[in-house]
Parts: sequence; structure tokens; C-alpha cells
Amino acid sequence: MSLLNSYRVCPGHWTLGPDIKGVWSRCLTPEDHHDTQVLMMPEMLLSHIDLSLRFLPMLCGVTAQMLEEGSTLLRRMEICVAEAEKRNGKNTVNMQETFTVYLVETRPMDAVAEGRNQAPDSLWRRYSEFELLRNYLLVTYPYIVVPPLPEKRAEFVWHKLSADNMDPDFVERRRVGLENFLLRVASHPVLSNDKILHHFLIEEHGWKEVVYETGFQAKADSRLRALSATFRVRNPDKRFMEMKHYSDELQSHTSQLLRARARVADRLYGVYKVHGNYGRVFSEWSAMEKEMGDGLQSAGHHMDAYAASIDDILEEEEHYADQLKEYLFYAEALRAVCRKHELTQFEFEMASQELVSKKQQHEELSTGIVRTFSFKGMTNKLFGQEAPEQREARLKLLEDLIAEGEEDVQEKTVECGEHVERAWVDMHRFKEQKDKDLREALINYAVMQISMCKKGIQMWSNAKECFLKM
Repeated sequence: MSLLNSYRVCPGHWTLGPDIKGVWSRCLTPEDHHDTQVLMMPEMLLSHIDLSLRFLPMLCGVTAQMLEEGSTLLRRMEICVAEAEKRNGKNTVNMQETFTVYLVETRPMDAVAEGRNQAPDSLWRRYSEFELLRNYLLVTYPYIVVPPLPEKRAEFVWHKLSADNMDPDFVERRRVGLENFLLRVASHPVLSNDKILHHFLIEEHGWKEVVYETGFQAKADSRLRALSATFRVRNPDKRFMEMKHYSDELQSHTSQLLRARARVADRLYGVYKVHGNYGRVFSEWSAMEKEMGDGLQSAGHHMDAYAASIDDILEEEEHYADQLKEYLFYAEALRAVCRKHELTQFEFEMASQELVSKKQQHEELSTGIVRTFSFKGMTNKLFGQEAPEQREARLKLLEDLIAEGEEDVQEKTVECGEHVERAWVDMHRFKEQKDKDLREALINYAVMQISMCKKGIQMWSNAKECFLKM
């Protein structure tokens, strides 16, 4: 389904599309027609809004660029993280450590389509290498909601589940999460074409050097700068402010849901295991009964089987919990895009303010009329005006600084505008993905719970039949 075919006009606020519930859309008012930050609108809105023709190429161009740039890697390559393996080795400070490596396998899609049983290319990667790849993507594509990695250490666990990051069950879930991360990146219309991603998938040695040669670490925005921009920016895009608030709410609700699920799992485990006591009592009781013995023993077997089934049930539940955790971590990725907007907007405002200040100084120096108090103006009054040569030199310097400032403002304007354009498109893509994934996960979780309840009813029905035969 097209990204641009899922919206409905609703004046002045976010609205739900008829096909994709909860997808955001922002409706234009007449004064918005010349708002350079309103760059992406769905096709359905164009029939309702007299949008200036100069924005139409941006509408189609940015969307087409982001949709046509990629989505091709998974069409050309089959990707999986096949297995995990525990290893021992020395770390950077020459101390012995135990770590886990993951086998990444790739195979050309044309070989799969033709039915050729071609052996996949394979290489081993550590979790830290996945982290390096994601950090590179975050810096290189600040306008994209970069898929998150699975948790490094278990969170929101119920008490019977091991929190050890070397536990086999946890390592297996993390293997699935790392594969999901690679599939998310490889199916993204922009990220899938990145050369570093290709190096990660096919070059076992030397790919780190290629990453560091890009200089992405020097481009990374410091957290202090981003925090400063958050509090000092004057005119951030309201849509990004709402998106940032939404990401906070998404994180809050998913974390609450995961905590509630962990508490329920604890109690459910206890309820199921208590049924094992029924089984023990009925089995012991059957030994002293002649006519009732067979019925009691059969009922005890049903109780024992029911009590033992909880382990598989909760293991399946962890799969749905991991899907929720992915979007818990996605919330931070969404905030990162919003913080980058605040930072680019703040830098634009600072450059604009500096340019206005230089122009005002030039005007005051050229006319001799001082509009604001300055230390320089006070010294001129006390000690006389500066020489004409000095004045001309200062005017020339200010003119050069104004030219540089205008160029800087122009660059910041383009940078801020491009970030808004691209980020807004990718946020729409993320919203569609989130709605689809969470809807499917919650439905499947409900189906699993219904199935579990039916098994309980069936167990007691079988026990009833056993009692009737006594």
C-alpha cells in the first residue's frame, strides 16, 4: 500500500487514516502555504488544499527519492543470523573474558529463486560490532528512525527467568533480535543501500577500518550540545515537538505493559505449578483405592501435564515481550531524530542572530548612529572618533563577516529544511510499520492467551470424565 494513500483531512490536528489507524497527518491552513517547514503532505490532502505549486515537486520528489533509493537489498540477498557460539579470548586490556559471537549468513536471492542449493557466505560478528554498525547509521542518517538492537542484558524479566546475558535462552532470543535488526535495516529504502552495511555482511576482516575511515565519530553530536539546543531553541517545528512527546508516551506505555506482563507471568507460573500438587495428591490417593484408583490416577496425569505446560507457554510469551521491547527501544530512536531537528534549528537561529548583529554593527558604523548601548560607542564618546582608515578597515571586515554569515545561514537553512523533509517521510514510514507490527503482536498474544485458557478448560473437562468413570 502506498505511503501517500492512507490519510484523511481533519482540520488543525493529528488524525487517523482510514486504512492505517493512528498515522499522523498535518493539515494546512492558508497561512501555512508559505511555511518552508511544511514539505510533505499525502496525495489525498492535495485535492482539499490549495497548495502552492512550488511545493509540489518537493512533495513528490522527497517521497519518491526515499522510496526508490532502496528496498532492494532483501530482493537481492537472503540474510539470517544462523546461530550463536560462546567463546573465550582476551579483551583490549589483555584480560581473559567470555563472549558470544553470532554467525551471519548471506546468500544471493537469485540462487534461492532458481532453486540452486548454493552454500551461504558466512562470518562471525560480536554484539559490539552490531553496535558499531548502528552507531554509524545513527550519525550518517540523522533523519532516519534507525532500528534498535535487542537488549544487551535482560530487562523486565519474571523471577524464574535468568537475567544472565550468557544464559542459552537469552542468547537465543538475542540472536533472533539481531537477525530482526539486520532485516529491518536491509529492508529500509535508504539504509539498505549503505556501503558500510554491505561490508558488515560480506567482509569478515577490515570492515571496522572502513567504518572509522568515514570519520563518523567526529560528526557525532555531543549530548551536551543536544541538551543545550533542547532548552534554548526558540522556534522548533511543532510537529517534531508533538512527535517527541509521542515517543515519551510510547516508551512509558510499553514499559508499563512489560512490567505488568512480568507480574502476570510470575503469578501464572505459580498457579500452573500448584496444579502439580493436584496431580501428586490424586496419584498418591489412587494407590489406596480399588474402584476409584484408575480415575484418580488418570486425573492426576492430566494435572501433571497441565502443570508442566507452563514452561513452553512462558517461553512463547517471551517472543511477544521481545516484540514490545523492540518498540520500547524504538522510542529512543524516534527521540534522536527530534533532537537532531532541535539542534539544526538552534544552529540556524544562532547563525541568523549573529548575522543580524553584524548587519546592525555595519549600519551603526556606516551611519554613525548608535541604536544600542555598546562599550565601543562609549569609548568613542570619551576619546573621540576613530581614524577614517580604521573605520574603513572595520567596515570591510564587517562586510566580509556578513557575507560569511549569509552563506552560513543559507547552509543552515538548507540543512534544517532537508532534515525536516526526510525525517517527516521516514516518521510516516515508521508509524505505518509500528501500527502493523504491534497490532499483529497483540492479536497473536491474545490468541495465545485464549488457547491457554482453552487448554485449562480441556484439562478440567478430562478430569471430570475421569471422575465420572469412577
